[in-house]
Amino acid sequence: MTLHDDAVLVLKGYENQPELRQYYLDHLYAHAEDGLWKACTAGHVTASALVVDPTRGRVLLTLHRKLRMWLQMGGHCEPGDTTLAAAALREATEESGVPGLTLLAGGPVRLDRHPIPGPCTQHLDVQYAALAPADAVEAISDESLDLRWFPYDEVAAVADRSVVRLVEATRARL
Repeated sequence: MTLHDDAVLVLKGYENQPELRQYYLDHLYAHAEDGLWKACTAGHVTASALVVDPTRGRVLLTLHRKLRMWLQMGGHCEPGDTTLAAAALREATEESGVPGLTLLAGGPVRLDRHPIPGPCTQHLDVQYAALAPADAVEAISDESLDLRWFPYDEVAAVADRSVVRLVEATRARL
């Protein structure tokens, strides 16, 4: 099975956000060769994961180096990724520096389509949640200016609405 096949299956199995889900599927059908890759200038599917510490009621956000915004961990799929879930977990581990993350069961938590500066026009983000181990210690990567744990109720003060919606959807699944 290819990453493209996995993405189609994941999206077909995702029951929320039906119009956006269909948009993602239409994109993958129209761009079967490159719809998951950064080179697709019509947009591409990305994978992200919100790192959560439910026992302490907090999430780990990264101050993105290029965008200068507090975001969940995530990014572009790479040729070695076999599934969207694996891509999200790889990105979360690389960007947080936290070993031992595990994805919250049940597949993606949300979908988020957002514009990006050219030459590509948009990211079609498939968002997961990753559970941090009890002894999690973060380490800043080259892609971050900062990493910080935020209590759930403080996220809205630092992050945009898409991150707030992801936190809300994740908490509903915990």
